[in-house]
Amino acid sequence: MTSPLMASPENVRRVACVGAGVIGGGWAAHFLARGYDVTAWDPAPDAGQRLRRLVDAAWPTLTSLGLAEGASADRLTVTGALEEAVAEAEFVQESAPEKLDLKRDLLARLDAATPQGVVIASSTSGYPMTDMQTKAADPSRLVVGHPFNPPYLIPLVEVAGGESTDQAAVAWASRFYEVAGKSVITMDNEVPGFIANRLQEALWREALHMVANGDATVRDIDLSITEGPGLRWAVMGPMLTFALAGGEGGMAHMLDHFGPSLKSPWTRLEAPELDAALYDAVVAGCDEAADGRSIAELVAERDRGVVEVLRATGRLGRGEGSR
Repeated sequence: MTSPLMASPENVRRVACVGAGVIGGGWAAHFLARGYDVTAWDPAPDAGQRLRRLVDAAWPTLTSLGLAEGASADRLTVTGALEEAVAEAEFVQESAPEKLDLKRDLLARLDAATPQGVVIASSTSGYPMTDMQTKAADPSRLVVGHPFNPPYLIPLVEVAGGESTDQAAVAWASRFYEVAGKSVITMDNEVPGFIANRLQEALWREALHMVANGDATVRDIDLSITEGPGLRWAVMGPMLTFALAGGEGGMAHMLDHFGPSLKSPWTRLEAPELDAALYDAVVAGCDEAADGRSIAELVAERDRGVVEVLRATGRLGRGEGSR
C-alpha cells in the first residue's frame, strides 16, 4: 500500500456508508447495532429519510439479536456531500448500484477523498475488484466486502482483493468484519459472483426453468426448500449434508452410490429466456405466495424467522463486536 493502514480493526470507531439503498442501509443498521458511529451519503434527495426508515424498521430485529454496548440509532449522521461522509472515516463501505462504470468512478472518487491508509470495501454482488479499481490512484486499499441481504441480519460477508489490492488490506478487512460481528470468507481467488451468489444463482436458474416449463409453481419451489433441504442447510452446508447421505461411509460412499446421477438430466444450468410469460408467472406466483402480506410484513416475518434459526442453532453471540 502507498501508506500504512491507520486504525487497527479492533479500534475502529467511525464507519462511512456510501450508498443508502437496501444494502447500504442494511450495512448502516448493522454497524450502528455494533456500536459504531456511522456517517452515510447517497445522492438521492430523499436518501436521509429512507435510510432512517430502514434503520428504524431493522432496529427491533437488531435489538432481538443483541445490541453492543453504547449502540444507538442516534449515532447515524447523513451528510449531503460524499467528501464530508468519508472525511473522518476509519473504514468505508460502498454500496452503490451494480453498474461497472459507476463503481469505477465512485471508487476513484472515494479513494481521492478518504484519508490515506483507510480501507475501502465494495458491496458488489458480482464484479471482481480488478475490474472496479482501474481508475483509483491507490487501488491497493480497495477490497470487495460482499454481504448477503439483509446485511444487518445475515452474518456472511465474502472478502476478496483485486490484482492491484495489497493483501494487507484484504487481511485487515477480514479481521474488521469479524470484529464487527460478521462471519467471514476470505477468498483466495477472484470468482465472478463470489461463492454464495454462484450457488444461489444455480438454484434460481433451475427454479425459473421449472416455472417456465410448468414443472412446479412458485409455491412448490419455495416449499421444497423451506420444508426440505433448507432446514438442513441452516445447520450445515450442502457438502456435509451430502456426506451424511453416505451413512458411515461418508462422502466417499455417497459419491460411489450417487455419482452416476450427475449424468442424469436433473438440472438445466443455462438461464431460461425471461420472456413475458415467465416474468408474469413468477410475479403472479409471488403475489399469490404473499397472500395479502405487504413487503414490510414479509420482511418482518423473515427477520423473525432468521433470528429464531440463529438462536436455535447457537449462532448468536459469536461475533466480537461488543464495543
